[in-house]
Amino acid sequence: MGPPNAFALLPWLLLGMGAVSNVIKGETPNPWIGGLGLLVFNSLYITLVFRAFDPKARAAAGTRWCLVALCALTCVLALAYGGNWLLFFPLCGLATGAVVRGRRLAPAMFVVTALAGVISGRQEGWDTLGIVYGTFLSGMVTATILALSETVKQLRDTRQELARAAVDQERLRFSRDLHDLLGHTLSVIVVKSEAARRIAPRDMGAALDQVRDIESVGRQALTEIREAVTGYREASLAAELDRARGALTAAGIEPVVRQSGPPLPPQTAALLGWVVREAATNAIRHSGAATCEIELRSSAERAVLVITDDGSGVGSTPPGSGLTGLGERLALAGGTLGSGPAPGRGFRVTAELPLEPTGGDEDGVGR
Repeated sequence: MGPPNAFALLPWLLLGMGAVSNVIKGETPNPWIGGLGLLVFNSLYITLVFRAFDPKARAAAGTRWCLVALCALTCVLALAYGGNWLLFFPLCGLATGAVVRGRRLAPAMFVVTALAGVISGRQEGWDTLGIVYGTFLSGMVTATILALSETVKQLRDTRQELARAAVDQERLRFSRDLHDLLGHTLSVIVVKSEAARRIAPRDMGAALDQVRDIESVGRQALTEIREAVTGYREASLAAELDRARGALTAAGIEPVVRQSGPPLPPQTAALLGWVVREAATNAIRHSGAATCEIELRSSAERAVLVITDDGSGVGSTPPGSGLTGLGERLALAGGTLGSGPAPGRGFRVTAELPLEPTGGDEDGVGR
């Protein structure tokens, strides 16, 4: 069964078959007036139930006026004929429950039910309490079912939207991972290739050592890409520091690494490993530095990583996508990332992280 629709409310018009029978058999005074009233009532009812399932049409002023006209016509027919014609009050209640939503439903149903009680009591006495109960129940049950149906639809739409957002987030994470992985690896390969080309005429053995390093870096890059694709890769701070030392040395930059403080939690170490990789790659590509200092300080609450080179600096240019992505990733973990010219000369990258990250997926979300 699908969600409720206007056609599900049409069979309730059969409640008026008694009045139709009275008109056909001539048991109703002025049958032409009664027949015209039936035609107008059915037309208004059908119009309302179809407009009730269109949010824009339901909120339109014309719909409210149609509902007022239906209620007025119901009262006129009930007062004029009584008997079977009182069964139009439950239909009026049903239309009210289909059209009116939210806080206005209770006052509207109170008015319709009160009219049903007063008029049916005047016409038939206490025997018509079922009309009053049916009017109230038909309106409230209809409104409840339709509200639940709309809520379920909204939840389904929200779930689909969240699924699309999760896919987009994963694509963004994967693209940033590939940027960080390939940017660093390709920079190392380029630097070692240039070194092999320069020293080959003088020392073929040293050149072959550089070529072997290029092969090792390429194999390592393939492994890392496979791990990134399957979602299992976690940057190791110790491994990234070792790679940074080797890459900086191959580029002719002297690495200086200093560490102090207690060991870091795995999540914090993994995030700082990405910072080391990106900062070392930028130093190799852009700085033209002679020295690159990597200092890691940790305490009971926070860890601070400062990477400074003495090159030309890139503070006058906007930060690249790598530093931007790292800043977003650290922000999700409750940390900060700053970059800019170092005092005197060079460029500095500073990352701060709490030892217990405050939120997010520290090794995945927002990459």
